[in-house]
Amino acid sequence: MPSDLWSFASYCYARPGVEQTCLRLQGEGADVCLLLCALWLEQRRVACDTQRLEQLRGIAEPWQRQVVQPLRELRRGWKTASVNDPAQARLRAQVKALELEAEQELLRRLEGVAQKWQATDEAVAWLEQLVDDHDARELLRAAADPA
Repeated sequence: MPSDLWSFASYCYARPGVEQTCLRLQGEGADVCLLLCALWLEQRRVACDTQRLEQLRGIAEPWQRQVVQPLRELRRGWKTASVNDPAQARLRAQVKALELEAEQELLRRLEGVAQKWQATDEAVAWLEQLVDDHDARELLRAAADPA
């Protein structure tokens, strides 16, 4: 299992069913980077508490609002027009790459705060704080399980 958050997130996202689940949750308002960070923290057995969760949200929410969301909206807005316009399709691909880079930077920022948090022997339940959908939580947990 990858130890850094970006590699972990990439590994999990590539597992069967995870991309579709994450995109659905994102469509319902979830922050996928925050979800994957929460899953990473669960796998590292880091205790979840209100202060830590708020600290992560304090990093994620402004970055999502100011950086990731505008890029995503631009990319999505160009989807139809770029089908018949090769130049716009090329630019759309560049915007998509920027969006991915912005998400990678967000994960680096989240990891920078969370990497100093120590593991615990207690049960950890980060995803319960972020996702109401039991099946989605279990799919994500199964995707993170290296077994």
